[in-house]
Amino acid sequence: MGKGKKIGYARISSKTQNVDRQIKELNEYGCDKIFIDIASGRDFKRTEYQKMKNILRFDDELVIHDLSRFGRNKEEILQEWKEIMELEADITVLNMPILNTAQYKESKAIGQLVSDIFLTVLSWTVEEERKRIKEAQKEGIAIAKEKGKFKGRPTKYHANAKDPKDRLIYNEIIRLLNENESVKNISEKTGVTRMTIYNIKKKYVIV
Repeated sequence: MGKGKKIGYARISSKTQNVDRQIKELNEYGCDKIFIDIASGRDFKRTEYQKMKNILRFDDELVIHDLSRFGRNKEEILQEWKEIMELEADITVLNMPILNTAQYKESKAIGQLVSDIFLTVLSWTVEEERKRIKEAQKEGIAIAKEKGKFKGRPTKYHANAKDPKDRLIYNEIIRLLNENESVKNISEKTGVTRMTIYNIKKKYVIV
């Protein structure tokens, strides 16, 4: 590892999502500073990301939890990765060690080849998954409308529920879903039926 700083970057798409797990892992890795965006990953026009990128220097290490937190557009992911490499900073992806660039300092050619292959495949996978989710949502709504089942009305538990208690329960369900808690456990903790939680889970998509 170089003598530069470890700079963490975390991203969630909305305030209903929980960033704590990302921050915990970045802190445990020893990041000197962490930048957090609440923004879509479809492009890199994000306030905190740009601030982070502007302070990256030679031998610094950009640390992210996983590639989807970095971005979700294949071409832009590859371009950003290339620009950071040109700064001679390293990138560490905590859940994908093979992408961590620092380990290839002794053999840059091999490191570049490995990173190019895996990054291309992974960035394509991230983008395709995002497209698949959006298409599935559109198709689901269209089918429901055809059957006359789509009313567009919010359920009892949702982000804008009039009853503060219902909003709190909804936010707790979302928090637990983000923590990968099982529907059974969430139901027991919140007192909400499993069917309702499954419906919330289907409508709530992490992007």
